[in-house]
Amino acid sequence: MKLINVLIQSLLALTFSACSLAVDQIVHVAVDHAPPYSRLSENNHPQGLILDILKYAELTSGKKYKIKAVPCPFSRCVRLLSKGKVDVMGGLIRTPEREKIMSFVEPPYMVLSSSFVFYGQQNSDIEVNRYEDLQGKRIAVMRGGAFFPQFDKDKSLNKVAVPSERVAVDLVLKGRVDLVIAVEDTADIAMDVLDQPMHRLKKMQYRHTQPIYGYMAMSESFANSGLGGHISKQMHTMAKNKTLDKLVAPYHLPKIPPQLIDPASSLSPH
Repeated sequence: MKLINVLIQSLLALTFSACSLAVDQIVHVAVDHAPPYSRLSENNHPQGLILDILKYAELTSGKKYKIKAVPCPFSRCVRLLSKGKVDVMGGLIRTPEREKIMSFVEPPYMVLSSSFVFYGQQNSDIEVNRYEDLQGKRIAVMRGGAFFPQFDKDKSLNKVAVPSERVAVDLVLKGRVDLVIAVEDTADIAMDVLDQPMHRLKKMQYRHTQPIYGYMAMSESFANSGLGGHISKQMHTMAKNKTLDKLVAPYHLPKIPPQLIDPASSLSPH
C-alpha cells in the first residue's frame, strides 16, 4: 500500500512539474528603441508592434507560455538573437548574411514602399545627388543594421557604426559625421519622438527606392523548437485571416499584400 502511495505521489509530482514547465515557458523578445515601431520609456519599459503581435498570439494560442521583453540597443539585440540568448526580434530586414545566423518568419509584417535617404546638416555645403557622391563622406549607420544591398556591400564608403538613431543624428548635428542614412517614410516621425531638431537637418537629393520588408526573426534554436514552430504557424494564420493587418494599422503600416502571404497565388493566371 505504501508503495502504491509513493508511486501515486511521484506521478502527481511529475504531472505538476510538467504543467508548471508548460505554463512557465518564456519567450524572450529583444526590443530596441526604434520609434515609431518600438520604444523604450525612461524606465526602460518596452512597447511596440512586435510585442503587440506576440501578446495577441499568446492570448489566442492553445499553448501556454509567457512573453518577456528584453530591452537592448539594436546591435546588442541582433547579437543576442544570433547567439540564442533571446528567442525573437522584430522589424529586421532579411539579408543573406542574417539568414546564416537567424531564422525569418514568413510573411513580413512591415511592408513599406519607401526610400533610403541621407540627411546632413542644414547649413552644410554637402550635396548628394547620386550614389557616387557618397564617396569621401562620413556616414553614420546603425551598428548591425541593414539597408540596401549596394550600400551594405560597399566597403569603399566611410561608414561610422553607432549604437542608436539618436547618436547618429547627434553626430551629424555636431559635425562629427557628414550624413546619416534613414528610411524616408519613418524618419520625420522618429526624429519627433527622439526629440531631434528636424529643421537643422536637410534631406539629400539622392535616394534609393525599393520595397522594405520588416520580419519577425527567431534564433535558430527557438525556430527549431515546438513553440517556435507553433508561433511561426500562428503568424501565417494571422496574416491570412487579416488579424495582422489590424495589428499593424495603429502604426500606420499598410496591409500585407496577398502575394507575400501566399506566393503561389502570384503565379496564378489572371
